[in-house]
Amino acid sequence: MKLSSSDKTLHIIIYILLIILGMVTLYPFWNSAVISFNVGMDTSRGGVTIWPRQFTLDNYKIVFQDNRILHAFYISVMRTLAGTAISIFLTAIFAYGLSVKGVIGKKYYMIFAIITMYFSGGLIPFYLVNRELGLMNSFWVMVIPTAVSVWNMIIFRTFFMGLPVGLEESAKIDGCSTFGIFFRIVLPLSGPVLATLSLFTAVYHWNDWFTATIFINKTELFPIQTMLQQILNSNIMSEQLTIALKGNGAAADAMSRMQSVTTKSLTMATMMVATLPIIAVYPFVQRFFVKGVLVGSLKE
Repeated sequence: MKLSSSDKTLHIIIYILLIILGMVTLYPFWNSAVISFNVGMDTSRGGVTIWPRQFTLDNYKIVFQDNRILHAFYISVMRTLAGTAISIFLTAIFAYGLSVKGVIGKKYYMIFAIITMYFSGGLIPFYLVNRELGLMNSFWVMVIPTAVSVWNMIIFRTFFMGLPVGLEESAKIDGCSTFGIFFRIVLPLSGPVLATLSLFTAVYHWNDWFTATIFINKTELFPIQTMLQQILNSNIMSEQLTIALKGNGAAADAMSRMQSVTTKSLTMATMMVATLPIIAVYPFVQRFFVKGVLVGSLKE
């Protein structure tokens, strides 16, 4: 269809606004990557924005030579894999139980589950529960307490209720058990919602740093995000110490050379290492994303 001049003008304005919005959104990430590839002392002079002024790989060499960071990366990978698999399985099977017709008390189970979305005991009771369960200073404290998501359960349940009833009835006539129906029929048909909710859950586990900070004291169990938080805190402390020593020019200059600049460059490099893996997952699930987000919107 041929567009009028006013429509063409409107399209041009929309494209310009989208390009500006994309650039504003992308620039902070791009600038962090540029700083991570730039010489630390040169970065402290300012003016490093679009492209590295003095290119170097020293920041990434330090990251990959630090066993603590590599081990934290390993912990994050294992936590994301285990946490996502356990959470999706338990949430899906819970949702399927609430979607099957004839389940006694299904309405009340749903009400109890929804209440937990709006009310919680708070951080202190949560801490005490984890301590009494023996989860403190363990890998599983980052996985088990958040294994079931009520919001994801509601999305799963909406999708399951939209599946044809005849599939389940036919399977029962053929002698298939409830678990057989769930694993052989329901899950294979749930690709879009499984991919979408798995992505959401994986992003949560990968980005979460607070849980390890509160419930874990062993640095060998810290995920990469908690380790990054410690690096950021050390950078802030170094900058504050440099400001405090500002009256002593020689001491401040030495502190800047040894800690502030190096820590900032190392922070950006560590942030890139921590961010890129989860970003790389998006293209593989993009085709399921829209379909999974809109699940249930076209079902009666």
